Amino acid sequence: MEADGDLVRGDWLITVDVDGAVRTTGLCGVLMGAHTVRRLELPVPTMLAALLRQLLLPVVLDAIGVPRTRQEWAERFRRGRFSDTEVTQLAEYLGARYGDRFRLFDDQRPFAQVAGLEALTGETKSAAQLVPSIASGNNVPLFSSLTEGDDLMLAPDQALLWLLHAHCWDTASIKTGAVGDPQAKNGITTGNPTGPLGQLGVTIPVGQNLFETLMLNTPIRADGLDPVDRPQWAWDERPASLGWKSPAGPEWSSRPAGELLDLLTFQARRIRLIPCETDRGLRVRRVIVCAGDRLTQTSALDPHTAWSHTTKPKAGKPQQRPRRHASGRSAWEGLGTLLALALPVEGEGPYTSALLRQVGGLSAEDALPGKYQLGVEICGLEYGNQSAVVENAIGDSLPLPVASLLAEDEWLRTAILECVTQADQAGRALDNLNNDLRRASGGDPLPRDKGQRPSSRFLHSLDGTMRRLLTGLRTVGEDDDLLERAQLAWELSVRAAAVREAEALLAAAPPRAIVGRAEKQGGKEVVYRSGKAMAIFHKKLAESLTRLPSNGPENGEAA
Repeated sequence: MEADGDLVRGDWLITVDVDGAVRTTGLCGVLMGAHTVRRLELPVPTMLAALLRQLLLPVVLDAIGVPRTRQEWAERFRRGRFSDTEVTQLAEYLGARYGDRFRLFDDQRPFAQVAGLEALTGETKSAAQLVPSIASGNNVPLFSSLTEGDDLMLAPDQALLWLLHAHCWDTASIKTGAVGDPQAKNGITTGNPTGPLGQLGVTIPVGQNLFETLMLNTPIRADGLDPVDRPQWAWDERPASLGWKSPAGPEWSSRPAGELLDLLTFQARRIRLIPCETDRGLRVRRVIVCAGDRLTQTSALDPHTAWSHTTKPKAGKPQQRPRRHASGRSAWEGLGTLLALALPVEGEGPYTSALLRQVGGLSAEDALPGKYQLGVEICGLEYGNQSAVVENAIGDSLPLPVASLLAEDEWLRTAILECVTQADQAGRALDNLNNDLRRASGGDPLPRDKGQRPSSRFLHSLDGTMRRLLTGLRTVGEDDDLLERAQLAWELSVRAAAVREAEALLAAAPPRAIVGRAEKQGGKEVVYRSGKAMAIFHKKLAESLTRLPSNGPENGEAA
């Protein structure tokens, strides 16, 4: 990257091409050659969402425009690359029109920063403040290789990525008060929310290359983009009547997100990177991170999250609120949410993201092949005490059959959700078996919030099997017989894994569990013993795995 940090032409982004070659390129190169890029090499799973939303996607949408119909979207997608006209539009956008606004260390207008930003205390902080996995302030990860007293030297390309990441995922800790910010008091700003993506369960559809991923994340809008809607680097083109504070200044405001481009490039912090010369070249050692704009509510326009919908919300509450990912669960365990295409008729329930619903609609009109190799990336951060620290990061990828997203054809979706339900029911049966064996041994059931449950190990053992199943179902077409055989193989695998775990639990139980013990429950005496517990377990397993004979072989190797 050049001394001024030119994002357009500098080599700052590592890509892996479809032929396996690894190269570094800039913003212009990665977009012009998007059809040749298999994936982006990024340090953490949460970085893809930040890079896509804060930079790549809004540049494409603003330069080329959004498709207004499914037919227009299909024409772009089938072309497999940006057309000559679109390449010209991108080149003009990143050149004469806005090229000077994509410079990381520009004196007047540094990208996604505030030029000359100063702290009221006159202090700067370590660049580690941008990286959640490194100790900084109250955020002290268990396995951080650095302490707050150590210097973190970020190369310009690393600093850019973590800058974008902070705008999306930063913690809600106290921020440095900025000179010129009337809302800062005693040198600090309190009451900060997390970055906007910290409120969501981010779900990103991905394709076979970067061009397809950009298209899958491009919403279809019949009226196109609102002319008033501008990305953060074109903030000066927004109408003054909106009353929003400039993201290039120290002041901030609490406001709703505008339209799509404003939402994607929302500046949740006011940041300044402070570079210095080292024997290894230009590095970012110190930063200033201050309070930025605050979303008054999560925009219903957000395309990258699933929702929890309620028909009768409390007074002043919206009908839809973002649905976060659960820590410690594989992505396939949340397929019930990803495949929830219709709003719940009564009460609360999940509702999948706008982009996944759009994929289903495109496939229904043959704009997207039914056997297309669709993938889904999920990511999120789990925050700790008052959302001021990061406790866990969530990241997973999943092959997803496009046919399961067809609203008018539920057969495949129903089959997939049945498989997920069977795994969940088998896991519950194992947890109940474990509790019954603990009682039979003279102990107490495992507390709900403590200890590792057998279901966790069991579901982990099924992870590879489920992913192979989903990969195979992407090409199942309308072959009902093949689908039935796949479900039978799945049930064999579930039973084999569940029985292995159950036998391990039984082997670990002490001899006294054979005799068991009696407990008073609701005025009745209930006897717990290992033999009875195993009988109940096998009964529950048989009730769930309906395709298998109750006395069939328990070895799932043939599956």
